[in-house]
Amino acid sequence: MLLLIPGPVQTRPEVRAAMAQDIAPWDNDFKAVLTGIRAKVLALAGGMVGRHEALMLQGCGHFIMEAAIRTFVPAGTGKILIPLNGTYAGRVERLAREAGRQVVTLTLPETRAVAPEEIAAALAADPGITHVAMVYSETGGGIVNDPNLIGPVVHAAGRRLILDAVSAFGALPFSLAEHPECDAVMFTSGKCLEALPGIGFAVVDTARVQACAGNAGSWSFDLNDVYGQVLRAGPGSFRFTPPVQVLAAFGAALDYHAAEGQPARLARYRENSRVFHQGMRRIGLKPYLEEAQQGPIINIIHQPPDPGFELQRFVDELKRREVLISNFYNTPTPTFRVGCIGDVTPADMERAVAMVDETLAALQIRQRA
Repeated sequence: MLLLIPGPVQTRPEVRAAMAQDIAPWDNDFKAVLTGIRAKVLALAGGMVGRHEALMLQGCGHFIMEAAIRTFVPAGTGKILIPLNGTYAGRVERLAREAGRQVVTLTLPETRAVAPEEIAAALAADPGITHVAMVYSETGGGIVNDPNLIGPVVHAAGRRLILDAVSAFGALPFSLAEHPECDAVMFTSGKCLEALPGIGFAVVDTARVQACAGNAGSWSFDLNDVYGQVLRAGPGSFRFTPPVQVLAAFGAALDYHAAEGQPARLARYRENSRVFHQGMRRIGLKPYLEEAQQGPIINIIHQPPDPGFELQRFVDELKRREVLISNFYNTPTPTFRVGCIGDVTPADMERAVAMVDETLAALQIRQRA
């Protein structure tokens, strides 16, 4: 089966095999594994030893994002600007509001990235804004908001950045050493690092996280407390019971990432995306984004307007042909989602294009775009 969703992704057999063991999380051998994972993640994030730290939290990207918002944005005095150009930015907004934080939104089309001048104007218009919370790779529509363009604007305005890099980290470039305005960059194990889902990471500015004691209003979602555990018991320790088998698999996936290298992984994903995007046009379907705005993580395709098309039936028929995609969409108009990440090659994407074409023909979908 070819798994083409934006996470969890298709993984290598060796990564899955690393889970097939019983592990005690407090055992000294596993402490060494966890310490090594932290060091490798810190290096991947461009973090500096002594200034940044890799923190971990059980669960999905929403969990680690909520923890960052609660930790770094004080209730009452903090205010978050969120550029809204996709479903997952909308989820960041909900996390912030339900945590009782003040929110300012910048509503944008889902078909393009936020521009630096738009962030600058919004910050100038409201001096009370303390943070910008931005989604790097928006898997709702497929666009990319580049922190290397937005970060300097946030820094120049004297504000702070919280970066949701859940579906970007490990492929799209980012270095904390080049972004002094960034409080934290968040990601998860089951996306571009091609491991299994179940663990969230926040690579944080340690001075900032230490200054945020008491902000969270939650024990589980308090990165200040997570960091306190590292200081008390060392980098091989974990608050509460961690998903140890997931971490073992993540360690194996990090080794494969190092062997391929971030630039090569990004190049592979970009080629995957290009092959699929152009292939959809070739077989008569219309991509949601123009190619200039298309990110490398996920392709969104307009559903055929043919009255006989039904998404779940299409997904089921495609699955019979050994290609599995999402059975839902997050766009205002009906679309379907195809991930371009994971242990997947351009040849796999060519096969996926052929199977989409074959499936539509089998379903007698004649009106495609």
